[in-house]
Amino acid sequence: MSIPYIAQAGEHEQLEWLGGGVMRILLDAEKTDGQAALIRSDAMGGSASPVHVHDDEDEVIVLLSGSGVFWAGDQRYELTDGGVAFLPRKVPHAYRFTSQTVDMLAVCLPAGAESFFRTAGWDLSRPKPEGWQLTPAALAAAAAATGQTILGPPLSADALMPASYLDRL
Repeated sequence: MSIPYIAQAGEHEQLEWLGGGVMRILLDAEKTDGQAALIRSDAMGGSASPVHVHDDEDEVIVLLSGSGVFWAGDQRYELTDGGVAFLPRKVPHAYRFTSQTVDMLAVCLPAGAESFFRTAGWDLSRPKPEGWQLTPAALAAAAAATGQTILGPPLSADALMPASYLDRL
């Protein structure tokens, strides 16, 4: 049974993420009885996710400010302030931010994807070791440990989703 959860901005778990951005986990499986995860990210331009698949979670992205390219299956979309993307489970997807900065919300239904972010990212409540960075190898290891699948490297902004990744559909 879910119980109410309320928190102020400074109380959220913060992780260093792709390109030195900061990801704040606003809601997770523990706080929502597994129903949803809500993540807010401040990202730098040029940051890009590898092409990946969530087998268990649908993902909704709301681009609060900034711009980016999003791929979902064989479709490529350019989003700007206020744009939204629905990325269904089992559909290969990726993003690349094209503005200098981005502020976005991600909702994962049900919760679970946040375990991937925690495994790969750096918890900013702890001192960061010199030279730490989020590498493709760290992303791959975190994906394997948390039920995500990385299909390939980030796409260039003008690319189409490679046909070989679409075989999962």
